[in-house]
Amino acid sequence: MTDKQISVEVVYGLPNKQALLKVVIESGNTVEQAIKASGISRRFPEIDLAVNKVGIWNRTCKTSDIPKDGDRIEIYRPLIADPKEVRRRRAEKAVEEGRANKITGGRVKS
Repeated sequence: MTDKQISVEVVYGLPNKQALLKVVIESGNTVEQAIKASGISRRFPEIDLAVNKVGIWNRTCKTSDIPKDGDRIEIYRPLIADPKEVRRRRAEKAVEEGRANKITGGRVKS
């Protein structure tokens, strides 16, 4: 590795398998170039950078952003359920079962 190169990790995970690949790229390369250089799309052909969001250290970023040495580039899968909708349904169920107060939403006192 020369002084004009940096080392980054590219990660992607499915429920049953994950990949963490270290790659050395030229300093100034974009997130997209780092992902392509890692070859992760050969392992996971379903990755489409036009659809999948990406991030650096758990913060979303653009594929045109420039990573720094030691960064972890993450490729995110689309959500299968809306978290707000799931929480609303869980709260409604708690009210129906008498586990929550209908007005305040808090726990019912015994």
